[in-house]
Amino acid sequence: MPKLPFMQARSLPDIDRRSFLGATAALLLAPQVQAQGGWPTARPIDWIVPYPPGGSTDVLGRAVAQLLATSLATPVIVDNKAGATGTIGGGFVAKAAPDGFTVLGTSIGPQAIAPHLMHLPYDPLRDLQPVVTIGTIPHILVVGEKQPFKTVADLIAAAKAQPGRLSFASGGIGTILQMQGEWLKQQTGVSLIHVPYKGDTPALLDTLSNVVNFMFAPAAAALPHVLAGKLRALAVTSAERLAALPNVPTMTQAGFRNFVVEQWQAVYLPARTPAAIVQRLNGDINKALANAAVVDLARKLGVTLVGGTPQALQATQVADSAKWAQVIRDGHITAD
Repeated sequence: MPKLPFMQARSLPDIDRRSFLGATAALLLAPQVQAQGGWPTARPIDWIVPYPPGGSTDVLGRAVAQLLATSLATPVIVDNKAGATGTIGGGFVAKAAPDGFTVLGTSIGPQAIAPHLMHLPYDPLRDLQPVVTIGTIPHILVVGEKQPFKTVADLIAAAKAQPGRLSFASGGIGTILQMQGEWLKQQTGVSLIHVPYKGDTPALLDTLSNVVNFMFAPAAAALPHVLAGKLRALAVTSAERLAALPNVPTMTQAGFRNFVVEQWQAVYLPARTPAAIVQRLNGDINKALANAAVVDLARKLGVTLVGGTPQALQATQVADSAKWAQVIRDGHITAD
């Protein structure tokens, strides 16, 4: 598979011999899959989004689904099954027939965080088959304009001077926004109050209003307020500085070891879906990610498109699941 022009090399590893042989086998199996159940044209494909409409996972997923409908010559219907931090939709797909007609467009929370906080009726690593990574979203550690902190060091010094007084917002318990705040606590030993909201937007509004002291906010949501001077950016969670904020350090540059967090979005199928279907969807979605309209939409949403192989997505999920499981254990974090 050739690298897409907008991808960084680290986002789409070169296909090894095993992957090449797997792709070749998928092509040979394609006629058999077509005959078994009439995939993909026997009936519409359901694209399940485990979040309410309007978020980046939903909006970008709809754009990809539309292109997928064209390439597969069959309708792809987006269905929002929100609730329980994305695990209701995830559970629905995990229990669906492995026939290629039910697809999950989800993100890091339900796949790598929620299993360590909640008793789920399914196992995201065992019961869902990785297809492809859609993209990643960096975050920005932001404070309101009236907060006195100019650097992350200022924030931590204040937290040490006032144990248990400073607060950080998140879009809810078990979200990647909460996990970053918890990880910051563990790296510094400070006591902070977590204030969960029902979504990222109300959390950001209260950070703007100085109701809470800070939050890790998705870059696309926070950046307009930073550029307008309503929020102050102290650091970014990406591996490199953001082009839009060249003077804002990364968390690693600010002194926090390996503090790199990417909120990824990805596509899954039920486990045991035939390999030919997995490979066909992987190839068609990779092509959709190269579409100019999708590239432009992703830029507006603050998403860095990734693509790649099912194996690359699985490796990312396994690594992040282990990382956040450790943070949850060390912080004695619960879903209550």
